[in-house]
Amino acid sequence: MPIIKILPHAEYCPQGAEITAPAGTSICEALLDHDIEIEHACDQVCACTTCHVIVRAGARSLSEMEEGEEDMLDRAWGLEPDSRLSCQAILGQQDITVEIPKYSINHAKENH
Repeated sequence: MPIIKILPHAEYCPQGAEITAPAGTSICEALLDHDIEIEHACDQVCACTTCHVIVRAGARSLSEMEEGEEDMLDRAWGLEPDSRLSCQAILGQQDITVEIPKYSINHAKENH
């Protein structure tokens, strides 16, 4: 099983983490299964960008990005060349390293 290394994030994973998940699992599913409560406002159907992550290593082993994901990522804050929607990025056989961005476009989460 591939290892997912999650870089430290003040809210979701302050110490960082290393988890394993079977190939064929989305990054989002893997994080949620290991109690890393990444945002996923659209219930993982590629209709928002709240589960945006940046793949710092191992991106080639993930599923290819489809057009719908590319279109949604255009709306993400802090977009980088290695950005993916974690609900659409399916694990292959290789280990990966991901960073959860500091900011999200999820307005429902904001404290008003």
